[in-house]
Amino acid sequence: MSQLSKMRHSRDQWKDKAKQRGKGERYERREKARIKAQRDQLTQALKASETRVRELEAQLGGLATRPKVDVVHFALQLFLEARISFRAVSRVLALLARVLGIRKAPCPQTIINWVIRLTIVRLDAARTLRGLPLAHAPFTNGLIWLIDISIGLGSGKILAVLALDAHHHQRVCDAPALCHVHCIGVAVADSWTGEMIAELLKRLIAQIGRPAAYLKDGGSDLHKAAALLAADGLGSPCLDDISHAAAGMLKRTYQHHPAFERFLSACGRASGKLKQTLLACLAPPTVRTKARFMNVHRLFTWADRILQLSPPGGAKRGSMLAKLRGALDDLPDCKALIKRFQGDAGGLLACQEILKTHGLGAATVAQCDPIIDAMPTVAIGQEFRAYLAHQLETATTLGLGQVGVPISSDSIESLFGVGKRHGVGETSDAARIALRLPAFCGTPTREEAERVLGVSVAQQHEFTATFTSLTQQRREVLGQGQALDRLARNQSEPYVELLPRPKNRSNHASIVNLSMDCENQSGPDLEPRQSPEVMENVGPPGMREVALT
Repeated sequence: MSQLSKMRHSRDQWKDKAKQRGKGERYERREKARIKAQRDQLTQALKASETRVRELEAQLGGLATRPKVDVVHFALQLFLEARISFRAVSRVLALLARVLGIRKAPCPQTIINWVIRLTIVRLDAARTLRGLPLAHAPFTNGLIWLIDISIGLGSGKILAVLALDAHHHQRVCDAPALCHVHCIGVAVADSWTGEMIAELLKRLIAQIGRPAAYLKDGGSDLHKAAALLAADGLGSPCLDDISHAAAGMLKRTYQHHPAFERFLSACGRASGKLKQTLLACLAPPTVRTKARFMNVHRLFTWADRILQLSPPGGAKRGSMLAKLRGALDDLPDCKALIKRFQGDAGGLLACQEILKTHGLGAATVAQCDPIIDAMPTVAIGQEFRAYLAHQLETATTLGLGQVGVPISSDSIESLFGVGKRHGVGETSDAARIALRLPAFCGTPTREEAERVLGVSVAQQHEFTATFTSLTQQRREVLGQGQALDRLARNQSEPYVELLPRPKNRSNHASIVNLSMDCENQSGPDLEPRQSPEVMENVGPPGMREVALT
């Protein structure tokens, strides 16, 4: 055969082989596509069948599959009201999924995200928060702002601002609780000065309006902030918390009493002798050194009850009474101090119960008069009367002298306590506590659960991107081996700040000052303009004040 014939014969053989190979590959591809389509179809049919089976089982049991918004609402209620941990919420929902009609129980991280998004929803809703209008304070939002500072793990100090309706005691018959307040601002900084607090409150006033009054403790920094706001024309009356005021009165009277230190020393020695014995159940309660006079009355109540267990007379050697008397040390010699302190503290506590439950007004102050008269220390009674008169004058200025004005900041103290214990894990850093404080205020509703589902991942990331977490810092420094210099930062500005977000302007916008002085009825001579300027966020809903400039 010639070379040309050989080449043609080889080419024909190659063509035949290629055709056979291509035919087999095409058939294989068609079969794979058919099998894949059939597999996908069967998978979808299986999922649909399983869903239908669950629906039929739920219908047989009298239940229906719940929508996701109900799952979110129930999970938030378990965490915020039942006060169980994130993992416990997930386990409870998994356990009750079949009974409640829940298809799949959320994991703990999902519940954490829902709580953070609830904080975002509530801060956004704080812009429109208003109380009942006050006739004596028309240019306010009708709210009383509770302000306090607390510490967490680390260098940060938490500043929280809560809003409470000034007419609370007219609408509710109980003392203010967490379900009655709204958290409108939280910030964390290494230290808080009067200037920093005043600047933060100015930005809150720019968004929400001027409060009817401030309710605070006797801290000098909060007092200076209120003075700075008043100097700038943004001042509001200040109310002093009754618990801190009463503790200050007891401290000024008994701190340098000659028998007080002897009593505390005797209680300390009695605690050491009673613990690790059969009488350990009679050990005194623990009273912290800081803010000691806020709860030192518990120690005096314990001492009075212990002394009642040891009546006069002899005791058999080796008996329980003899062991108890051996542990009391000098405590029986402090009976006069115990009786006097119990009389003063008991009177103050009885008055606090009346004023916290029904508010401070003319009627409640009259109920406290006989209690104050029965107190053994006249100086404390006179100081407490002066305090009540001053606060009643402030309440009368607001037009709440007959209704009763809130006088206790227990709700913000309770908020700090819950925030430090619940949902922060082993590392209770201030940033993580501040992130969840707004979620603990109020009662979660189904409408809020719907808004929680509307918050996107990008919005949540933008909200939490600037937070400085101790857990994150530990992971970066110890786990990734980064330098310690990364922990340094600017100490003069807050590193966590949760405030209502404005819609059309910066959160640092300037505030229009509106004087509260109404002595000059005519006012200065003003030249009218073509169109009046409407001032926003300075009055209750439905009220619009026109200022001509």
